[in-house]
Amino acid sequence: MMDIAVVFATLNSIILISLLIIYGRIVTKTRASYSIGLMLFALFLLAQNVATIYSYVAMAPFFEPKALPYLSTISALEFVGLVVLARITF
Repeated sequence: MMDIAVVFATLNSIILISLLIIYGRIVTKTRASYSIGLMLFALFLLAQNVATIYSYVAMAPFFEPKALPYLSTISALEFVGLVVLARITF
């Protein structure tokens, strides 16, 4: 179950890196403050996902088995939200 959470967090990171690239291109062309805000949002969310991956991998033995479905669900729901955001962006 922890592996599922790590996979979703990794997929989230890949989507966020793609969004950062797209938003960065928009910023360099238009200097739009909205795109700068989206870049910051994606950057902070990427940092959160990298920290999540590290903590899930490094501390997996310490998590209570009852918590694992919740951790996987959180990562999966974030993935769905990011897929929708990416779809709208692209």
